[in-house]
Amino acid sequence: MAIWIGLAGSTAGAETTHPVVVELFTSQGCSSCPPADELLAELADREDVIPLALHVDYWDYIGWKDVFATPKATKRQKGYARANGWKMIYTPQIIVNGREDVVGSRPGQVAALIEEHRSDVSHVELSLERMGDRVLIRATGDGTERPCDIHVVRYLPSEEVSIGRGENAGKTITYTHIVRDWDVAARWDGLGTFEGAVPVPAGTPVVVILQEPKNGAILAARRLR
Repeated sequence: MAIWIGLAGSTAGAETTHPVVVELFTSQGCSSCPPADELLAELADREDVIPLALHVDYWDYIGWKDVFATPKATKRQKGYARANGWKMIYTPQIIVNGREDVVGSRPGQVAALIEEHRSDVSHVELSLERMGDRVLIRATGDGTERPCDIHVVRYLPSEEVSIGRGENAGKTITYTHIVRDWDVAARWDGLGTFEGAVPVPAGTPVVVILQEPKNGAILAARRLR
């Protein structure tokens, strides 16, 4: 899905901070999830946070098929569990910067974890630029960062859903930051400058995340609304 332009020579980068990536693993079939969905929506206007809702499919069996659920979301959540030695996955689960998790319906704990990671220092400068139906990605490392995967995430800002069955039957819920497509576009060694382009329809919100392989730490992230 990506058309990569190439790699440039080594360039010195400066330490910088990036928005905190907050991934909520949720389901329309989970009665404990609406408070976490609301909490994620409250993060919409923060420039220092990139909230993403990943709808898992393992709740679908109880009578309501989540219209946003994807096997990719479930796979990513299980990947985090393997990478961090967690014995179980659950909803609503929030994972912050790919490193720590918290129950997504506990606003105080979520806020504290976000605050803790706001000062995470990255050794990568990451920028995005929209040009028609493409997004140009430029990442510059200072030579100290580890190799990483370049993730391209497309999401819906919000959508209202009337739920007919399952634990939330009869409710109409507005979901936000709904991940609809998530691809690993390339792997970068973290050295020099990486430049590339990915196809993204004009006006489609997109997030680019640099993350250590196999669900490791998130090193940098940027968003175009």
